[in-house]
Amino acid sequence: MTEQQHSPQSEPHQFERGTDGPKVILVGVDGSDSSLRAAAYAGGLARRQRALLAVVYVQPVMAAGAALGVPVAETTDEIAEDLVKYIRDATERVKGIFEVRWEFHTFRGDPYNGLVKAADELKADAVVVGASEQAGHRIIGSVAIRLVKAGRWPVTVVP
Repeated sequence: MTEQQHSPQSEPHQFERGTDGPKVILVGVDGSDSSLRAAAYAGGLARRQRALLAVVYVQPVMAAGAALGVPVAETTDEIAEDLVKYIRDATERVKGIFEVRWEFHTFRGDPYNGLVKAADELKADAVVVGASEQAGHRIIGSVAIRLVKAGRWPVTVVP
């Protein structure tokens, strides 16, 4: 039995995601303390890896609230605007010390499916989320656990 040797020159170049470190690190934010800690952690990763930090807010779609005349879209738009302002302020405070390329994106839907869609569309190499602060998630499973179980990206859960 002979052993075949493969050299990089003998095989055509193929794109392989993640070979040179992450190019896009996605972080889910919702304004909670854990999501803001996750954003800070992801920002450090993006800075060290020279990756793009994709900050994603998933605007919940609450059909029941909309049916009752509650201005759900306006409220979630305000949250998104507040998050962008918070991120811009934080970026300004560290300007010249830490430089991070970042983009802010909003998606609509439930948090899990919104983050999955965002990670797919933005071609994320890694996903960072904050640990759930809701006690009920220990029973039914948090967004973080569902993302890990999906097994499509490396997922970091920040406490």
